[in-house]
Formats: sequence, C-alpha cells, structure tokens
Amino acid sequence: MMTSFRLNSQYSPTGDQPAAIRTLVEGLESGEREQTLLGVTGSGKTFTMANIIARRQVPTLILAHNKTLAAQLYSEFRAFFPDNEVHYFVSYFDYYQPEAYIASSDTYIEKDSKINDEIDRLRHAATTALLSRRDTIIVASVSCIYGIGSPETYSEMSISIKVGERRQQDKFVRLLTDIQYQRNDIDFHRGTFRVKGDIVDVFPAGSDVAYRIEFFGDEVERITKIDPLTGEILAEPKFIDIFPSSHYVPRRKARLTPEYEPT
Repeated sequence: MMTSFRLNSQYSPTGDQPAAIRTLVEGLESGEREQTLLGVTGSGKTFTMANIIARRQVPTLILAHNKTLAAQLYSEFRAFFPDNEVHYFVSYFDYYQPEAYIASSDTYIEKDSKINDEIDRLRHAATTALLSRRDTIIVASVSCIYGIGSPETYSEMSISIKVGERRQQDKFVRLLTDIQYQRNDIDFHRGTFRVKGDIVDVFPAGSDVAYRIEFFGDEVERITKIDPLTGEILAEPKFIDIFPSSHYVPRRKARLTPEYEPT
C-alpha cells in the first residue's frame, strides 16, 4: 500500500518557487500557525503547494470557498499525485430550501432538499481514505467545517474482515445492518448488500466497486473485489475494511452473545 506522497510532474520549481517552498516548509516545521503565499494568477501556486505536500508527507486539507474552485483544485492535485489518495469533499445538496414563514401572507414553506448521490459517494470515499491512509489529500469547500458525526465512532463502527478468520455469516449480516447497510437482493447499489447462500455481496457507500465474501461454515473462505454490474472479478484482497453507510451512524450497542474474534 502506498504510504508516501509522490509528486508527478515533468517540471521543477523555478523563479521564486524554490524560496517560497523552502520558507513555507520551514514555517510549518517551526510551528507557524498561519502563513500566506502571494502570487498572481498563473504563477504556479498550486504547483508550489504540491511540492510542499511532497516534502512534508502528511495528510493535507485544501479548503476552497466554493464547489467550482474545489473541483478545479481537485483535478489539478489528482494530476500531481496520481498514485495517492486525492478526494473531493463538498456539500451533497443540489438543492436546499430551509423552512420559512412569511408573516405578511401567513405562508409556511416546508424544508426541501435534493441530494447528489455521486457527491455523497465521494464524501464517503474521502472519509474512508482519511481514516485508512496517510497519503491523503482532501480538497473541500467550506461545508467540511460542519459536523458530520464523530470520526471516532465512524472508524470504530467499521467492519474488518480477512480471509481465514472465524466469523458467522448471520452475525456478519447483522453487523452490516448495524452500520446502516440495507439488504436488497434485487437492486444492488451503494449502501446495500445481498445474500445468496454462503455468499454475501457488499457495495460500500464510498466505492464504485463491490466486495464478495464467501463463507465455508463459520470461516471466511474467500474475498473478491467485483464489478457490481457484471460480477467480473477485479482482485482478490486478503483483507478489507467496510465503513458505515452513513456519517451519522450511532455507536454499536453491546451484545449479550460475543462475536468470533478474528484469528
């Protein structure tokens, strides 16, 4: 698994960029809380920041003031770091109308909203990467400052499963429902799972691929990454983490009967 940032560019810093990179890195290492990089449009500020990320080797949040600029920066950083985790985290509302009351006409307007499913997937992918990888860059709009639940709970509620471990299929299914996955044996889409005999297919909320977990008795016999539409096998990982289907998942309640512990 890639754990370090690798900058992909045919160019090297020139002009004032080397001095700016050196000064900003020194400021970060000395604990400066605020620094400002000045430059006109086209002066290579994004490239300068990419070099700083490559030198610092720490997870990075890039905050833009609107979705359009965030999308542009996301595209640029994806090009600079093609082997690393670069993700897009913005508000998933295509439309949002808060509830309102117009006193002059005694009119009440109900709250209404429309959620963009693809942006919701990208938000889950960003959260998953941030909790599982160090080489992660999140490009976000100001919506990231609003609460989306506890990151500790989101991480604790994830299900880790590996080939060869002892695990009962029915309890695994129950864990999936605990983290707000819904069983749907007909319409297989993000945030759902389906069961066919000793096989459980799971479509993670932040992914465009699904996973097939095959059981033999009370043992995980095989895990495959599959195309959710065609069922084509894409890979055979030995270990996967399944994160909750919602950012607002509640903490799991204690059970009277213990689960099998992974071996």
